[in-house]
Amino acid sequence: MSTQTEEKEILRGGQFLVKETACEDVFTLEDLNEEQRMMRESTVEFVDRELWAHWERFEQKDYAYTEQCMRKAGELGFLSIAVPEEYGGMGMGFVSTMLVCDYISGATGSYSTAFGAHTGIGTLPITLYGTEEQKKKYVPKLASGEWFGAYCLTEPGAGSDANSGKTKAVLSEDGKHYLISGQKMWISNAGFCNLFIVFARIEDDKYITGFIVENDPENGISLGDEEKKLGIHSSSTRQVFFNETKVPVENMLSERGNGFKIAMNALNVGRIKLAAACLEAQRRVTDEAVRYAGERKQFKTAIINFGAIKSKIATMATNAYVGEAACYRAAKNIEDRIALRVAAGNSHAEAELKGVEEYAIECSILKVAVSEDVQETTDEGIQIFGGMGFSADTPMESAWRDARISRIYEGTNEINRMLAVGMLVKKAMKGHVDLLGPATAVGEELLGIPSFEAPDYSELFAEEKDLIARLKKVFLMIAGKAVQTFGTELEEHQQVLMAAADILIQVYMAESAVLRAEKNAKRQGEDAQAAQIAMARLNLYEAVDIVIRRGKEAIVSFTEGDEQRMMLMGLKRFTKYTNQPNVAALRELIADKVAESGGYNFD
Repeated sequence: MSTQTEEKEILRGGQFLVKETACEDVFTLEDLNEEQRMMRESTVEFVDRELWAHWERFEQKDYAYTEQCMRKAGELGFLSIAVPEEYGGMGMGFVSTMLVCDYISGATGSYSTAFGAHTGIGTLPITLYGTEEQKKKYVPKLASGEWFGAYCLTEPGAGSDANSGKTKAVLSEDGKHYLISGQKMWISNAGFCNLFIVFARIEDDKYITGFIVENDPENGISLGDEEKKLGIHSSSTRQVFFNETKVPVENMLSERGNGFKIAMNALNVGRIKLAAACLEAQRRVTDEAVRYAGERKQFKTAIINFGAIKSKIATMATNAYVGEAACYRAAKNIEDRIALRVAAGNSHAEAELKGVEEYAIECSILKVAVSEDVQETTDEGIQIFGGMGFSADTPMESAWRDARISRIYEGTNEINRMLAVGMLVKKAMKGHVDLLGPATAVGEELLGIPSFEAPDYSELFAEEKDLIARLKKVFLMIAGKAVQTFGTELEEHQQVLMAAADILIQVYMAESAVLRAEKNAKRQGEDAQAAQIAMARLNLYEAVDIVIRRGKEAIVSFTEGDEQRMMLMGLKRFTKYTNQPNVAALRELIADKVAESGGYNFD
């Protein structure tokens, strides 16, 4: 098969909205090869031994233990998964890097933050944008855990608006150094890092510039006290102050003024990996909740037998299952796109940059969806534990607090919602995703007479897939009309954008779950996959409710009269079930399967 043919068969970012995907074309956790399964096992073993067994230490602000565990991870190779072999790494594919990030992050948010900050935004900017000299000098030390990295972007007045930073870089009189002065805040790993990726503005440049800065207190670098935080207690988070810090000109990262681009592309990678980092937390919280519910008796019965508890366990398991389906679907798409670019002659760095950038929409979707699911899962975990869940003597309380930061990291969920829709519209304008044709077709369908012929839903997931296709029409109807109404001022109508984003998110997540369950049912049989099928159906049922609510909010917010009535009728038509699922029965089936397995175990 030629590279050109392969490229045609791999959907571009955002095309899931307008093209049908066969279940055989998605990657799932069940598709891991033997090497990846062994890697997962070794990661889980490390987490159980070094992290989960000592979760109390992380709650006691034992920063030294976080650093110690990071060094052990370096010795075992976990910090080098994504680093090319020529710079001391393992050079593994994107799916494998997601896998390690996923399973190493479940025991404590403190360690997850330290790991993600180092392997992601602390190392990747150099591997992707550094010169050959910079890579050879710094990346092997970062890959081995000899050195640790941190990322200095956020400032007191520059959070979501990253390019508005005030930190300055002034060229020295001899032209050999830049003198950096400014204040950075919320810097993860600041207390024990050896190297900072720092963003500063040169003169009155429109865009900031990136620099590699070695951490030397005698070179004008000082740190604030450790921040007092709601969660991630043993993640070192401090302010960093630069006072005419001398940085060799050869330590500029990429080109002058390219810092904003570096920051945004680093965030794309960070978003999908943050979603992965929320998965194992959900699995472990679910496992703990199932164990406790099986032991805790009320009215002479284990509470796991109560319908109210089963409903919660079903929700927790479904959240994890859907998140897994969507995260690994997107990860394999990125890995395949990287492979295509390498085959076409791109360098590894360029291929990875463009490969991830292609799926920036999906990265934002995943970041929002999974970060909100982990919050719900940990909240339900506390509820199942009851009073004990509120106690700091159990890991539920800390899991809930640690989960909260994930909705702020890597761009707030509000920012990412608007980005997802905004990037999709821009892709359409560039001709990368055909939204106009499908949106026009939906408009014509609204004016036509609906078919009253009964559809054939005899095949597994036939109705669900038809319903997902109609949910896509809801997004096209609303987004198309919003673009037509607001034009270039669309970004100013944030509430409409947020509602449209929620519909887009539900479409991608629901489709991913259905495709995963369908693929597994085809290869293992429907009976063997009954719980997976139930989770896909339960999630879709709840997704439809969200689409109805958010769709109505959007429609009544910017339309009126006959146009509004027509769109509301379209919303009703596109979200109509022929055969409503028995939701209580689905939850019972899922919860019973989880209880029987002793926890979450679906791959």
